Amino acid sequence: MDIKEQVTETGHKARKAAGLLANISTAVKNRALLKMAETLVKESDHIISENARDLEYARDKGLSGAMIDRLTLDEAAIKGMADGLTEIAALPDPVGEITGMRRRPNGLLVGKKRIPLGVIGIIYESRPNVTADAAALCLKSGNAVILRGGSEAINSNLAIARILQGVLKETNIPENAIQIISTTDRDAVNEMLKLEEYIDLIIPRGGEGLIRAVVSMSRIPVLKHYKGVCHVFVDESADIEMAVAISLNAKAQRPGVCNAMETLLVHKNIAGRFLPVMAGSFRGAGVTLKGCEKTCTILPDIEKATEADWYEEYLDLVLAVRAVDSIDEAMAHIEKYGSLHTEAIVTSDYKNSQRFLNEVNSSTVLVNASTRFSDGFELGLGAEMGISTTKLHAFGPMGLEELTTTKFIIYGDGQIRT
Repeated sequence: MDIKEQVTETGHKARKAAGLLANISTAVKNRALLKMAETLVKESDHIISENARDLEYARDKGLSGAMIDRLTLDEAAIKGMADGLTEIAALPDPVGEITGMRRRPNGLLVGKKRIPLGVIGIIYESRPNVTADAAALCLKSGNAVILRGGSEAINSNLAIARILQGVLKETNIPENAIQIISTTDRDAVNEMLKLEEYIDLIIPRGGEGLIRAVVSMSRIPVLKHYKGVCHVFVDESADIEMAVAISLNAKAQRPGVCNAMETLLVHKNIAGRFLPVMAGSFRGAGVTLKGCEKTCTILPDIEKATEADWYEEYLDLVLAVRAVDSIDEAMAHIEKYGSLHTEAIVTSDYKNSQRFLNEVNSSTVLVNASTRFSDGFELGLGAEMGISTTKLHAFGPMGLEELTTTKFIIYGDGQIRT
């Protein structure tokens, strides 16, 4: 069987499984999720052993430190995956929810019922935890899933997927509700993106190059974000200690992820007091600073930022800093250079906080908190399928509800249209 036949058969099996999965009870799904969590922890040694093979391959290929960080699995990471599955099991099941029931003048009772999307294809790089997160979210939301990870994580992904499939079999859920493309041949992705009769939605997770390639080739709707150029704006009324703590966390806690801050905007009236304190904290964390002309006047030993730096997603311990004259200039900067991902304001001014929330057009906007909270687990979603910066049909971190849609349901007692 060639690659086209293999992938097509996978799609066919997924479509059949989706029809069955849509009607499986919440109790059965939750029981499977809890068993998956338990089994992942039990099989930690095996998963870590397979992950070590991937890490060796990644180092031999000279992959970046950020990529290797995303790829690495240890006992804590596996426990985190298991905790995510347990939390998903505890969340309300969106499938079957009835909303908006209303009586029409002709007596018809019209409402909406929440249903699964059907079959979801996930194309992702580096992060093997996505295998568990995506599979669990799709299972709970009643969707079949086809997983296609990168070649750098193939052994880790296969190990995790096979554990999850084993639990499906034990709990009498169709095994093909979770499938993984086992070949690393890129032709498999090309064929997967043609399966519009079987796959309802494609979600790519990875670098901008991967996502743009998927968008350009796919015949299937794609839900994505290209990159995370996230900002923190320190307003003139900000508490300096709070602003330093938030900025440091947003940049340095885990710099290689899409919700890490890439540009720090500082009101000119607080810059002289805030920037020297901030710079000391960042230097201690190993962060390299690049600044605008005003910033370089206050911090003369830092590198001058170029126009390209304002667009840059560093995914590293590098930060662009710009002093601005007002909240309006800060929001204009975000509008021009941002990626609709995540923005935060540090302020004691309620009016400015509300302006920032209302006028900044990004998928997640925070007041007095780190951008690192733009994350499904942190927002109570259990885990996330990814972060969407498109508005059809989801915007921001994608949890269970974002993996469903609604259909109209209508009750009548003999009405006919005239």
